[in-house]
Amino acid sequence: MLATFLIGLREGLEAALVVGILVAYLKRLDRKDVLPRLWTGVGAAILLALAIGAVLTFGAYALTFQGQEIIGGTLSLVTVGMVTWMIFWMRKAGRTMKATLQGGVDRALEAGTVWALVLVGFVSVAREGVETTLLLWSMVQSFGDAPSAILGAALGLVVAVLAGWLLARGAVRLDLSRFFTWTGGFLVVIAAGVLAYALSDLQEAGVVPGPFTAAAPLDAAGSVLVGWAGLPFGWAFDVTAVIRPDSALAVLLQATVGFMPRMSWLQVIAWVLYIAIVGTLFVRGLRRTTPRATPSSSVPASSATPVTTESAATRAASTVSPSPEGAS
Repeated sequence: MLATFLIGLREGLEAALVVGILVAYLKRLDRKDVLPRLWTGVGAAILLALAIGAVLTFGAYALTFQGQEIIGGTLSLVTVGMVTWMIFWMRKAGRTMKATLQGGVDRALEAGTVWALVLVGFVSVAREGVETTLLLWSMVQSFGDAPSAILGAALGLVVAVLAGWLLARGAVRLDLSRFFTWTGGFLVVIAAGVLAYALSDLQEAGVVPGPFTAAAPLDAAGSVLVGWAGLPFGWAFDVTAVIRPDSALAVLLQATVGFMPRMSWLQVIAWVLYIAIVGTLFVRGLRRTTPRATPSSSVPASSATPVTTESAATRAASTVSPSPEGAS
């Protein structure tokens, strides 16, 4: 529940802030009459995400075991790619997101068609919805505990919507830069675990060489070798005698750091390489975007004066930037 809660919270808050920017801008333009079109697009994006989740969940039952593993592994790889892209895209596009969204609204209003603004609302939310659906589906397949995982995601989305509404009303203040930084780092680890599980699925399906294929190294008794002797297509380690795969500890470790009681060498290598490469790039990006403190930029708290903006929603939405420069 913890892992899916945090994912639902982050992705839901991103979508809520995007919608908040669009709604606030239309109200500022005194075009409340077109808000139903925007909400139609947002609703269509949510329905698309739910439909994809239903197809993935119920469509898999009609496949063979090998087919399920191939589909699951492939979609998990797609999910890793989408999450990785989103982490770095948010840092690059966060500073100009507000202007980009408002430009889309301007073009839609100039076009004068109903579908133009519906499309703006749909596209703005669909990416977050599809990404969240794929990530949650991959994690549910990995955990094997669908009710708890779905409940955690639902709670995260509810809290995200509430937080977005409170931000828009100016009732709460949240350092969105720090929030997206910490959750971005968490998603790097989550994506590494999803990558490891994807390889496990593909190995079980026989698509990728591993302990379940003829490429696995065997001992005299016919068991797959463990440890250095099993490199590269055997088991890297097997601690199932100490940590049962269905235990709460095993599920917690898998949900947080992607650890499984028994992992193949390819899984371990992929996990380590992903953390090393993506994690390093993520940390370097944080260092590059951290502003240096200067005497002229520091303002004593006692002398600070409140800044009045056109609307509380616009003020809250403008802090969507995940970089330290965009911190509220």
